[in-house]
Amino acid sequence: MRRDSRRVRRLLAGAALLLACAGVHGAPLFEDDAVLEARISGPFGVLFEDLESSDYQRFTVTTDGVEVPLKIRLRGHSRRRVCEFPPLMLNFRPDTSPDSVFAGQDKIKLVTHCRNNGRGEQDLLEEYLAYRVLNQLTAFSFRVRPLRVEYVDGAGDLPEGASPRYAFVIESREEFAARTGAERASLPAFPRHAHDRAHAALIYVFQYLVGNTDWQLLRAEHDDDCCHNLELFTLDGALRFVPYDFDLTGLVDARYAYPDPQLRIKRVRQRLYRGLCTDRSVLAAALERVRAARGAILAEVDRVPGLSEKNARSARTYLADFFDDAETPEDLLETFERRCIDSY
Repeated sequence: MRRDSRRVRRLLAGAALLLACAGVHGAPLFEDDAVLEARISGPFGVLFEDLESSDYQRFTVTTDGVEVPLKIRLRGHSRRRVCEFPPLMLNFRPDTSPDSVFAGQDKIKLVTHCRNNGRGEQDLLEEYLAYRVLNQLTAFSFRVRPLRVEYVDGAGDLPEGASPRYAFVIESREEFAARTGAERASLPAFPRHAHDRAHAALIYVFQYLVGNTDWQLLRAEHDDDCCHNLELFTLDGALRFVPYDFDLTGLVDARYAYPDPQLRIKRVRQRLYRGLCTDRSVLAAALERVRAARGAILAEVDRVPGLSEKNARSARTYLADFFDDAETPEDLLETFERRCIDSY
């Protein structure tokens, strides 16, 4: 009874959040995947002056002729060191105009183009594709929305080539929890015997599909909680993890991306299975689910706005290589079982 009442409260909270996000545009921010044209104005020169700072600066963002105030700070860890245009955290006011597509939002991540050139923008679009691929496999994943952003600095301190550029925003943990009925979990370590094995296996196969080795069921150096590039949630009493941050995947193949030397692979394009060891029947079901989504996944490549034909062709080839290997699922399952991690 207590669990049912909590679930009802979560569903009501989710409905309230979605209603709050729905302004006169008729759809919440993440209910639409059309490119959102935006202009972000403010002191970018000040913001980028100290890449170690997480202090907020005051900005405005304009979409569909509606200008709203917000605060912005730098975010990320490795990207602050390597990017000319680091990713940003957008912090909206509670009284954001209901006429804005950002109505009802609090803090959301903006993924930016890293380098102020075409290669940086293409990397960004390929990372957006990775999120869309996961959306095809499960609704228990973070939604994303593409933007075309004009960045404006009144003092003229923006570097050449920084604007306009594609970007995308990621659904917040709070909106995700409200939408799915899950609850966020904060744990110092991953309890491997109390998680949803079917969902975990699907994530393992997805990470292999996009060539992601930059994740693990352990704490990162800069975090107090588990896990690295995974958010933990509970649903119906079982723990689930949701991946994010795909810039170091083989699918993206960013110029600054290098695999961890301990993994003993030479390039990020080289796939390496990093899932926990699990029952073959569970892993086989996950692999079959991914195989069945082949058409939908490859179709996502053509839906990425601004992706060049060269990069689209590279993405199709990389994804298709996985599906070609999956034509003999028993062989691929044996590879997974040889490489699986027995314990952390």
